[in-house]
Amino acid sequence: MSDPMISSAALRGAVDLSGLVRAAQAPAASAGAPAGAAASRVVRDADESTFGEVVELSRTVPVIVEFYADGIAPVLGALVSSYGGRLALATVDGNRSPQIAQAFQIQQVPAVVALVGGRPLPLFVGIPSEPEVRQVLDQVLELAAQNGVTGSIPLDGDEVAEEGAEPPLPPLHQVAYDAISAGDYAAAATAYRTAIAQSPRDQLAVAGLAQVSLLQRLDGLVAADVRAAAAAAPDDADAQLAVADLDLSGGHVDDAFARLLRVFPGQDAEGKAAIRTRLLDYFEIVGADDPRTIAARRALTTLLY
Repeated sequence: MSDPMISSAALRGAVDLSGLVRAAQAPAASAGAPAGAAASRVVRDADESTFGEVVELSRTVPVIVEFYADGIAPVLGALVSSYGGRLALATVDGNRSPQIAQAFQIQQVPAVVALVGGRPLPLFVGIPSEPEVRQVLDQVLELAAQNGVTGSIPLDGDEVAEEGAEPPLPPLHQVAYDAISAGDYAAAATAYRTAIAQSPRDQLAVAGLAQVSLLQRLDGLVAADVRAAAAAAPDDADAQLAVADLDLSGGHVDDAFARLLRVFPGQDAEGKAAIRTRLLDYFEIVGADDPRTIAARRALTTLLY
């Protein structure tokens, strides 16, 4: 593995996965669990019924997600545990939890990603040497600190530290967040649209609407089918828009921008309007001040005029 470099920009471009995996239905383990409870809170096996807990935990402490399958056992438990609760590990059987694997665009196992504040960050495929893995984990901690995720899981079994708790969301934003957690993207979109109608300058609502619209479009899709359709029709606007959504959801922001800018000139008026609208949504998701947004906006302006 080459020297890993993880940038804050890569994380900003990733989409919050809170809505891609439904919140856990089973109750969490008791805080008063006996010996081994602390370790089990740092290292846990997750599936589609419990992954919502993992996403929420990543808002307090960075979570490393290790995908494995039959015959390929997870191996990062001891290494993650050595960080004394500053990192958590969730192991996922990709074959038994295909929805999670699809959300992270996992093509083969073993594969490792990080979750920081609900947003995915691809780390590596395969298992590099321990020094290389530790270097990557150190960078994840640095990036998490830059994004305000600085909690820890105390090893004495106490509750997860709540330092730096976020202030309450505005009422309509909370309605939207709750709806996303329940998988009701239509209700979330309605709440964001109402917030925008009440306050057109509510940029958080504008960005939230763009994100939930992306989640609506991704819901139920099979990544392999979307990519196959795009490969078969490289100039079809709808096919390229769909695969660009996949790219953006996986944090591949430059790929999403480049794909749509490439096909834009060859489209009719309707196709160009659809691509322009989608790019404007992407700019809201990634952030107006992100260098990738600035470059893509400049390229779009050149194509328009």
